[in-house]
Amino acid sequence: MEDKSNARDQVGSLGRGLGVMEILARHQAGMTLTEMAEEAGLTRAGARRLLLTLVATGYATQSGRLFSLSPRLLTIARTSLGGASLWTFATPIMRDMAAQFDEACNAAVLSGEDVVYVVRVPGRRILSVALDVGTMLPAYCTSMGRVLLSGLATDELKNFLAEAKIERRTPKTITRRAALGKAIDKARADGFAIADEELELGLRSIAVPIRDRADRIVAAINVSTQSARFSVEAMERDILPVLRKAKQRIEEYFFT
Repeated sequence: MEDKSNARDQVGSLGRGLGVMEILARHQAGMTLTEMAEEAGLTRAGARRLLLTLVATGYATQSGRLFSLSPRLLTIARTSLGGASLWTFATPIMRDMAAQFDEACNAAVLSGEDVVYVVRVPGRRILSVALDVGTMLPAYCTSMGRVLLSGLATDELKNFLAEAKIERRTPKTITRRAALGKAIDKARADGFAIADEELELGLRSIAVPIRDRADRIVAAINVSTQSARFSVEAMERDILPVLRKAKQRIEEYFFT
Protein backbone atom coordinates (compact mmCIF):
# COMPACT_ATOMS: atom_id res chain seq x y z
CA MET A 1 0.00 0.00 0.00
CA GLU A 2 2.84 2.38 0.84
CA ASP A 3 4.44 1.84 -2.59
CA LYS A 4 1.16 2.62 -4.34
CA SER A 5 0.70 5.75 -2.25
CA ASN A 6 4.22 6.92 -3.11
CA ALA A 7 3.56 6.28 -6.79
CA ARG A 8 0.40 8.42 -6.65
CA ASP A 9 2.45 11.29 -5.22
CA GLN A 10 4.93 11.23 -8.10
CA VAL A 11 4.59 13.33 -11.25
CA GLY A 12 5.34 11.04 -14.15
CA SER A 13 5.80 13.79 -16.72
CA LEU A 14 8.37 15.51 -14.50
CA GLY A 15 10.32 12.27 -14.19
CA ARG A 16 10.27 11.79 -17.96
CA GLY A 17 11.36 15.39 -18.47
CA LEU A 18 14.30 14.96 -16.12
CA GLY A 19 15.24 11.82 -18.00
CA VAL A 20 15.23 13.78 -21.26
CA MET A 21 17.52 16.39 -19.69
CA GLU A 22 19.95 13.67 -18.60
CA ILE A 23 20.01 12.27 -22.13
CA LEU A 24 20.63 15.72 -23.61
CA ALA A 25 23.51 16.17 -21.17
CA ARG A 26 25.18 13.08 -22.68
CA HIS A 27 24.82 14.43 -26.22
CA GLN A 28 26.42 17.85 -26.18
CA ALA A 29 26.35 18.10 -29.98
CA GLY A 30 22.54 17.96 -29.86
CA MET A 31 19.86 15.41 -30.72
CA THR A 32 16.98 15.19 -33.16
CA LEU A 33 13.44 14.47 -32.05
CA THR A 34 13.64 10.95 -33.48
CA GLU A 35 16.92 10.22 -31.68
CA MET A 36 15.47 11.41 -28.37
CA ALA A 37 12.30 9.37 -28.76
CA GLU A 38 14.33 6.22 -29.44
CA GLU A 39 16.82 6.69 -26.59
CA ALA A 40 14.20 7.78 -24.03
CA GLY A 41 11.69 5.10 -25.02
CA LEU A 42 9.04 7.71 -25.82
CA THR A 43 6.66 8.28 -28.69
CA ARG A 44 7.65 11.06 -31.08
CA ALA A 45 4.72 13.12 -29.82
CA GLY A 46 5.73 12.64 -26.18
CA ALA A 47 9.36 13.45 -26.86
CA ARG A 48 8.31 16.53 -28.84
CA ARG A 49 6.18 17.88 -25.98
CA LEU A 50 8.96 17.41 -23.42
CA LEU A 51 11.64 18.94 -25.65
CA LEU A 52 9.52 21.95 -26.55
CA THR A 53 8.66 22.44 -22.86
CA LEU A 54 12.38 22.50 -22.02
CA VAL A 55 12.96 25.02 -24.80
CA ALA A 56 10.05 27.20 -23.61
CA THR A 57 11.35 27.23 -20.02
CA GLY A 58 14.91 28.00 -21.07
CA TYR A 59 16.49 24.66 -20.14
CA ALA A 60 17.10 23.62 -23.75
CA THR A 61 17.70 25.29 -27.10
CA GLN A 62 16.61 24.34 -30.60
CA SER A 63 18.67 24.90 -33.72
CA GLY A 64 16.94 23.50 -36.76
CA ARG A 65 16.28 19.82 -36.03
CA LEU A 66 18.72 19.65 -33.12
CA PHE A 67 17.88 20.09 -29.43
CA SER A 68 20.59 20.82 -26.82
CA LEU A 69 20.78 21.74 -23.15
CA SER A 70 21.09 25.46 -22.47
CA PRO A 71 23.53 27.03 -19.97
CA ARG A 72 20.65 27.63 -17.53
CA LEU A 73 21.05 24.24 -15.84
CA LEU A 74 24.75 24.87 -15.25
CA THR A 75 23.89 28.25 -13.75
CA ILE A 76 21.61 26.54 -11.23
CA ALA A 77 24.29 23.94 -10.50
CA ARG A 78 26.91 26.64 -9.95
CA THR A 79 24.60 28.38 -7.48
CA SER A 80 23.96 25.18 -5.55
CA LEU A 81 27.49 23.83 -5.59
CA GLY A 82 29.09 27.17 -4.96
CA GLY A 83 27.14 27.57 -1.73
CA ALA A 84 28.15 24.24 -0.22
CA SER A 85 29.89 24.79 3.11
CA LEU A 86 32.38 21.98 2.44
CA TRP A 87 33.81 23.90 -0.49
CA THR A 88 33.69 27.20 1.35
CA PHE A 89 36.07 25.64 3.85
CA ALA A 90 38.13 23.66 1.32
CA THR A 91 38.83 26.52 -1.07
CA PRO A 92 41.51 28.26 1.07
CA ILE A 93 43.31 24.92 1.50
CA MET A 94 43.23 24.40 -2.24
CA ARG A 95 44.37 27.97 -2.84
CA ASP A 96 47.42 27.29 -0.67
CA MET A 97 48.24 24.21 -2.76
CA ALA A 98 47.86 26.13 -6.01
CA ALA A 99 50.22 28.80 -4.71
CA GLN A 100 52.76 26.27 -3.44
CA PHE A 101 53.15 24.63 -6.85
CA ASP A 102 52.07 27.59 -8.98
CA GLU A 103 49.57 25.23 -10.59
CA ALA A 104 45.79 24.85 -10.78
CA CYS A 105 43.92 23.01 -8.03
CA ASN A 106 40.38 21.73 -8.55
CA ALA A 107 37.59 19.81 -6.86
CA ALA A 108 34.87 17.79 -8.56
CA VAL A 109 31.99 15.40 -7.97
CA LEU A 110 30.70 12.59 -10.17
CA SER A 111 27.61 13.17 -12.29
CA GLY A 112 26.74 10.25 -14.53
CA GLU A 113 29.64 9.69 -16.92
CA ASP A 114 31.19 13.08 -16.16
CA VAL A 115 32.92 14.98 -13.40
CA VAL A 116 31.51 18.39 -12.49
CA TYR A 117 33.90 21.03 -11.19
CA VAL A 118 32.74 22.48 -7.86
CA VAL A 119 35.90 24.47 -7.04
CA ARG A 120 38.44 25.89 -9.46
CA VAL A 121 41.63 27.63 -8.30
CA PRO A 122 43.48 28.47 -11.52
CA GLY A 123 47.22 28.45 -11.91
CA ARG A 124 49.20 31.14 -13.67
CA ARG A 125 49.84 29.03 -16.74
CA ILE A 126 47.19 28.96 -19.42
CA LEU A 127 45.83 25.62 -20.64
CA SER A 128 43.77 25.21 -23.79
CA VAL A 129 41.01 23.44 -21.82
CA ALA A 130 38.67 26.14 -20.51
CA LEU A 131 37.64 25.24 -16.96
CA ASP A 132 35.34 26.87 -14.42
CA VAL A 133 32.90 25.89 -11.67
CA GLY A 134 30.19 23.89 -13.42
CA THR A 135 32.50 22.58 -16.15
CA MET A 136 31.84 18.95 -17.04
CA LEU A 137 34.59 16.65 -18.29
CA PRO A 138 34.48 12.92 -19.08
CA ALA A 139 35.33 10.85 -16.01
CA TYR A 140 37.13 8.04 -17.83
CA CYS A 141 40.14 10.11 -18.93
CA THR A 142 40.63 12.50 -15.98
CA SER A 143 42.40 11.94 -12.68
CA MET A 144 39.45 13.08 -10.58
CA GLY A 145 37.15 10.93 -12.67
CA ARG A 146 39.24 7.81 -12.09
CA VAL A 147 39.29 8.46 -8.33
CA LEU A 148 35.53 9.03 -8.24
CA LEU A 149 34.81 5.96 -10.37
CA SER A 150 36.91 3.87 -8.00
CA GLY A 151 34.31 4.58 -5.32
CA LEU A 152 31.41 3.07 -7.28
CA ALA A 153 29.83 -0.19 -6.22
CA THR A 154 30.84 -3.21 -8.31
CA ASP A 155 27.59 -3.28 -10.30
CA GLU A 156 27.67 0.48 -10.91
CA LEU A 157 31.24 0.35 -12.18
CA LYS A 158 30.43 -2.65 -14.37
CA ASN A 159 27.53 -0.73 -15.93
CA PHE A 160 29.73 2.32 -16.45
CA LEU A 161 32.42 0.31 -18.22
CA ALA A 162 29.80 -1.35 -20.41
CA GLU A 163 27.78 1.72 -21.35
CA ALA A 164 29.98 4.83 -21.09
CA LYS A 165 30.85 6.76 -24.22
CA ILE A 166 34.62 6.37 -24.55
CA GLU A 167 36.59 8.05 -27.31
CA ARG A 168 40.24 8.75 -27.97
CA ARG A 169 41.00 12.32 -26.88
CA THR A 170 44.75 11.99 -27.42
CA PRO A 171 47.09 9.17 -28.52
CA LYS A 172 47.58 8.38 -24.82
CA THR A 173 43.90 8.05 -23.89
CA ILE A 174 42.96 4.63 -22.51
CA THR A 175 40.00 3.51 -24.60
CA ARG A 176 40.00 -0.26 -24.12
CA ARG A 177 37.39 -0.92 -21.46
CA ALA A 178 39.31 -3.73 -19.78
CA ALA A 179 42.39 -1.51 -19.50
CA LEU A 180 40.26 1.33 -18.16
CA GLY A 181 38.83 -1.00 -15.53
CA LYS A 182 42.36 -1.90 -14.45
CA ALA A 183 43.29 1.80 -14.22
CA ILE A 184 40.26 2.43 -11.98
CA ASP A 185 41.14 -0.60 -9.84
CA LYS A 186 44.68 0.79 -9.49
CA ALA A 187 43.28 4.16 -8.37
CA ARG A 188 41.24 2.36 -5.71
CA ALA A 189 44.25 0.37 -4.48
CA ASP A 190 46.69 3.31 -4.56
CA GLY A 191 44.34 5.95 -3.16
CA PHE A 192 45.18 8.35 -5.99
CA ALA A 193 45.15 8.58 -9.78
CA ILE A 194 47.32 10.27 -12.38
CA ALA A 195 46.01 11.15 -15.84
CA ASP A 196 49.00 11.49 -18.14
CA GLU A 197 48.01 13.55 -21.21
CA GLU A 198 44.82 11.53 -21.71
CA LEU A 199 42.45 14.50 -21.83
CA GLU A 200 44.79 16.87 -23.64
CA LEU A 201 48.37 16.58 -24.83
CA GLY A 202 50.67 18.53 -22.53
CA LEU A 203 48.32 18.24 -19.53
CA ARG A 204 48.91 16.01 -16.50
CA SER A 205 46.91 15.84 -13.29
CA ILE A 206 46.97 13.93 -10.02
CA ALA A 207 43.91 13.45 -7.78
CA VAL A 208 42.94 12.00 -4.41
CA PRO A 209 39.47 11.19 -3.02
CA ILE A 210 37.50 13.03 -0.34
CA ARG A 211 35.66 10.52 1.87
CA ASP A 212 32.73 11.07 4.22
CA ARG A 213 32.16 9.57 7.68
CA ALA A 214 31.01 6.30 6.15
CA ASP A 215 34.25 6.09 4.11
CA ARG A 216 32.37 6.74 0.87
CA ILE A 217 34.08 8.78 -1.84
CA VAL A 218 32.02 11.94 -2.23
CA ALA A 219 34.42 14.17 -4.16
CA ALA A 220 37.96 14.46 -5.44
CA ILE A 221 40.63 17.16 -5.48
CA ASN A 222 43.51 17.42 -7.91
CA VAL A 223 46.48 19.46 -9.06
CA SER A 224 46.82 19.86 -12.82
CA THR A 225 49.97 20.95 -14.57
CA GLN A 226 51.72 21.15 -17.91
CA SER A 227 53.67 17.99 -18.67
CA ALA A 228 56.84 20.03 -19.24
CA ARG A 229 56.68 21.25 -15.65
CA PHE A 230 56.24 17.96 -13.76
CA SER A 231 57.00 14.41 -14.78
CA VAL A 232 54.69 11.64 -13.58
CA GLU A 233 57.37 10.63 -11.08
CA ALA A 234 57.74 14.20 -9.79
CA MET A 235 53.98 14.55 -9.34
CA GLU A 236 53.86 11.40 -7.24
CA ARG A 237 56.96 12.40 -5.25
CA ASP A 238 56.31 16.12 -4.71
CA ILE A 239 52.60 16.87 -5.21
CA LEU A 240 50.92 13.73 -3.86
CA PRO A 241 52.04 14.18 -0.21
CA VAL A 242 50.69 17.73 -0.19
CA LEU A 243 47.42 16.61 -1.77
CA ARG A 244 47.02 13.93 0.87
CA LYS A 245 47.59 16.42 3.68
CA ALA A 246 44.97 18.74 2.18
CA LYS A 247 42.56 15.83 1.84
CA GLN A 248 43.10 14.92 5.48
CA ARG A 249 42.47 18.49 6.65
CA ILE A 250 39.24 18.70 4.68
CA GLU A 251 37.97 15.33 5.90
CA GLU A 252 38.92 15.93 9.54
CA TYR A 253 37.23 19.31 9.64
CA PHE A 254 34.09 18.43 7.80
CA PHE A 255 33.46 14.75 8.51
CA THR A 256 34.69 14.21 12.09
